[in-house]
Amino acid sequence: MPKISVIEHDVEYKSFFKRRIYNWIKKVIFLHQKQLGELTIILCSDEYLLEMNKNHLNHDYYTDIITFDLSESEDEISGELYISLDRVKENAGHFRTAVEKELYRVMIHGVLHLLGFKDKTQEEEQLMRNKENEMMKYL
Repeated sequence: MPKISVIEHDVEYKSFFKRRIYNWIKKVIFLHQKQLGELTIILCSDEYLLEMNKNHLNHDYYTDIITFDLSESEDEISGELYISLDRVKENAGHFRTAVEKELYRVMIHGVLHLLGFKDKTQEEEQLMRNKENEMMKYL
């Protein structure tokens, strides 16, 4: 059964999660000819995500999101999205956008990773940004 859960790990955030967001994520997944399995969004601090980045990816730097793909089939998307609210807030200020909008952009970035999009090369990163912008229009 499709499910999206939001967990606040070591932060508090005014609940943003509404039926609209659930339907938006499902639609983005459906548009890419996949189905939603179980998706867990973990909101956390910079420090928590930095430790995850070091321990799981051997990266010693801050990031806004780490995505773990837990899909068991090619047709169904399941995973965990760890999102640093500290990074989201800082990026929102940097990009002069609302924190909530930046949070949604980061969320859909993680979903796009689960759908197979990458951002390691400049070309992949540009495609990812274009996809993020395109998917934000469905919100």
